[in-house]
Amino acid sequence: MVQRIQAIAKGALLLDVSPSSQPQEIRPPRASGYRVTLPAIAIENCRDDFPILSEKLPCGKPWVYLDNAASSQRPTSVLDAMNRVYRTHYANVHRSGHQLAAQTTQAMEQSREVLASWIQADSSEQVIFTPGTTASINLVARSWGDANLRPGDEILLTEMEHHSNIVPWQQLAERTGAIIRWLGVRDDFHLDIESLDRLLSGRTKLVALTAVSNVLGTINPVREIVDAAHRVGAKVLVDAAQSAPHGKATASDWDADWLVFSGHKMLGPTGIGVLYGKRELLESMPPFLGGGNMIKSVSKQGFVAADSPHRFEAGTAPIVEAIAMKPALEYLMRVGSEAILAHERRLAQRAIDGLSSLSGLRILGPSIQSKTGIVSFVIPGVHSDQIGQYLNAAGVAIRVGHHCAMPLHERFSVGVSARASFYFYNTEAEVDAFVTATLRASEL
Repeated sequence: MVQRIQAIAKGALLLDVSPSSQPQEIRPPRASGYRVTLPAIAIENCRDDFPILSEKLPCGKPWVYLDNAASSQRPTSVLDAMNRVYRTHYANVHRSGHQLAAQTTQAMEQSREVLASWIQADSSEQVIFTPGTTASINLVARSWGDANLRPGDEILLTEMEHHSNIVPWQQLAERTGAIIRWLGVRDDFHLDIESLDRLLSGRTKLVALTAVSNVLGTINPVREIVDAAHRVGAKVLVDAAQSAPHGKATASDWDADWLVFSGHKMLGPTGIGVLYGKRELLESMPPFLGGGNMIKSVSKQGFVAADSPHRFEAGTAPIVEAIAMKPALEYLMRVGSEAILAHERRLAQRAIDGLSSLSGLRILGPSIQSKTGIVSFVIPGVHSDQIGQYLNAAGVAIRVGHHCAMPLHERFSVGVSARASFYFYNTEAEVDAFVTATLRASEL
């Protein structure tokens, strides 16, 4: 069976698994102008596209990379795209009129079009390139937040948030006198949605939440929370850093006011992120950084800011990184979000089953059908650092620590945890290597 990628309204993708050897055309929304034919990629055939996965340890064994929630690896198409720009047509963008600059500008703007299509934005003008998720959140806090929050206004966060979606709002509260409120996490590792109506009020100006927990893997009911927030007049920022790698980051389906994510977690380069905003919000937000490229005019008396997206892209952009987002997204589309999530869940369940013999094992996260391929765990009497060090010596890369989510660990009375995070290029053999090494580490 060959998966056929087909487009539906506003560029959303469906997977048709009827037999076919013919590549199907992806048709993003007309506002995008992006149109290309992409053959599907079967999960079992993708591993050779990632050169780093064939790198060997001194003993000759390959590395087992299970730290994908921190950062993914990159396929050859992304590496080649970056190399091609630097070797054949690199120049600064949106400035010079020569052919190299025009070619590079066109490539960067085409990548913006692909991103707009992929998240189902109405226009590429709503897609802003930033250095990453953290920078995107800080941009909103500094621009919209400083201009709109007053003493006594409330910001609602969840206990699941990454520090990048906590600290900027705490800083904003310090600057403006706003109050932080918290939506809790239940014992079953889901958000306490029943408390939402009690926490939301006319004083709530902003709700900031993650679509997927980077510790628990929990997939949150984003649209339900967005709708509840909008009913009281609050704006909503969705951190899609952990959902975008699985093809889940849709502006139209979620109706979020802002949507943020990073390239490096979804096959793209480091140093590139995305901020999507609703058009009317972006038009009302003052520019956060000043400099070149973000102005229409400058005089001794002042300046006139450019329109979105350029008003928020001061200075020289991460040009090559932005261009490389196009092949990264195209690769994800060829694999397909449903196939990615299904494969991750199979691997995660295999890992959980393999670890289940450990006495007192504590898995931090809900049942497999409610999460992505993240498996965070604690073994009583065995420090997570010990596990990480042993696995590193065995050639298995995981993460240990609080994963930039200290309030969440505190909620479950855990200082640190070990986290294995699977992606579509991981294999059952790698899961088994992880399980074997972890069982041995627990015996030390």
